[in-house]
Amino acid sequence: MDKFNLQGKIALVTGSSRGIGFVLARGLGRAGAAVVLNSRNEDALNNAVDMLKNEGINTYGSVFDITKKDQVQVGIKQIENEIGPINILVNNAGIQRRAPLEDFNEEDWEAVIETNLSGVFFTSQQVAKAMIARKEGKIINICSLQSELGRQNITPYAASKGGVRMLTRGMAVEWAKHNIQINGIGPGYFITEMTKPLAEDKEFNAWICARTPANRWGDPEELVGAAIFLASSASDYVSGQIIYVDGGILAAI
Repeated sequence: MDKFNLQGKIALVTGSSRGIGFVLARGLGRAGAAVVLNSRNEDALNNAVDMLKNEGINTYGSVFDITKKDQVQVGIKQIENEIGPINILVNNAGIQRRAPLEDFNEEDWEAVIETNLSGVFFTSQQVAKAMIARKEGKIINICSLQSELGRQNITPYAASKGGVRMLTRGMAVEWAKHNIQINGIGPGYFITEMTKPLAEDKEFNAWICARTPANRWGDPEELVGAAIFLASSASDYVSGQIIYVDGGILAAI
């Protein structure tokens, strides 16, 4: 089990003041890593940091907006200088906007693409520079079922997550020679703050459960095992892969 031990590692998880990001950060912390939470909302971030510290996890906070390249550069340099080298990066931050594609406005399109795709690029590029110099690192990109599938009213989201899938593969091809492993996790339907209204919609809930072989929504805790595997030395020869944690949906389509 030593291969899964993250003791002595520093993990940055973007968009981690709540939801899946918070759960993943807590999981990596329980596996031994010091975790750096990130958000652009300082109050929410401080609350999340306090929660993990109260659990005995070595936790820090870093406020920056992943869609702003200059903020990313400053934030990453500050973490590296004040906390230590980032060994693990989890690109989790993401947003959703829903509307029929023919009515989707430009502002929402740009917000989705900038957060879900450009933010992954900006953060990974900055973190990778130091990883390349050290000749080691792990980058985990949070993809989605919509990296593979379309669905009504969320086409820009699917486009952004499809982009993250291919960015993951491209990063793996370019940076594997530097002993950096880049992989993704593709969650299926998980109950979070963002999806709770969908889960409470009886018709949508029935549709999801019917099309999922596991016949239920996922619990965010069920993503932690994949994250620890991809963050640890157990995955040192795994790169460019997406692990779909989806209750079997993709296998059934």
